Amino acid sequence: MPERAAHAEIPDRYRYAVIPHIMVDDAAAAIDFYQRAFDARENFRLGAPGGGILHAEITIGKSALMLGDAGLDEAENASFAAPTALGGGTSVTLHVFVPDVDGVAERAEAAGAEILQPPKDMFHGDRTVILKDPSGHIWVFLTHVEDVSQEEIRRRLSAAG
Repeated sequence: MPERAAHAEIPDRYRYAVIPHIMVDDAAAAIDFYQRAFDARENFRLGAPGGGILHAEITIGKSALMLGDAGLDEAENASFAAPTALGGGTSVTLHVFVPDVDGVAERAEAAGAEILQPPKDMFHGDRTVILKDPSGHIWVFLTHVEDVSQEEIRRRLSAAG
């Protein structure tokens, strides 16, 4: 049996999550936006040989997010695309729980996000805002306000029409 390394097999920040890795047209500008809008912390970035960002990682709250420039040869060879290359649409929505969804919405809008659904209390027990960042990614930020059983969620959803 091979000897185990002394370090953790899975770093703590990745232990209980699927880590989103998004591609954007300008990763440096996206990181700047995420810092201003979502109070993100940049953990590291790897520059591409010809310029741009090959890979970077940020943390929003306790959630890790990986990102890079979609236009780099390395990314294009792996068939990665930014939302702009998809006609502005995206097949992924990023959900992040935060302590103050209203504050995130205000900061994000001031930093240039488009608010698609203003913050409101939802049938599932979370106060929620939906927004689009300048790179075209859709974000759902939530603040948990009440525990709701699955039966009650179904009842509320049905009552809402």
